[in-house]
Amino acid sequence: MTQQLTFSKKEKLKSKKLIDALFVEGTSVKAFPLRVVFLETPLPYPDITIQTGVSVSKRNHKLAVTRNRIKRLMREAYRNHKHLVDTKGTTFALLIIYTGRDIVTYPEMERAMMKVLKRFNDATTTTHS
Repeated sequence: MTQQLTFSKKEKLKSKKLIDALFVEGTSVKAFPLRVVFLETPLPYPDITIQTGVSVSKRNHKLAVTRNRIKRLMREAYRNHKHLVDTKGTTFALLIIYTGRDIVTYPEMERAMMKVLKRFNDATTTTHS
């Protein structure tokens, strides 16, 4: 049986309150050009262990088309590699922020995504051990 590589509506971080809480109380890990801000929190859906959002700075990328392209690449890389995230039964809110100034290719985004998800796992392991 193959694993479903989906990124459903329930998995998307949309709550303004939760996003604000991430910036106030969250912890972050970096793997250039990505930064992940995360917070352990109860989520509204019992079957979902992690809600994720993506963000690209308007300061670094003035054109909406470039911001949207980078966000598409980020979502696709996350969707294909979210199986690497080990939440250990805990629920998290996650915000992936693109900090680079250049537009990267998908293979570069994929490598950065795998690296930052591994660092997220390491960070959550040290805080929950």
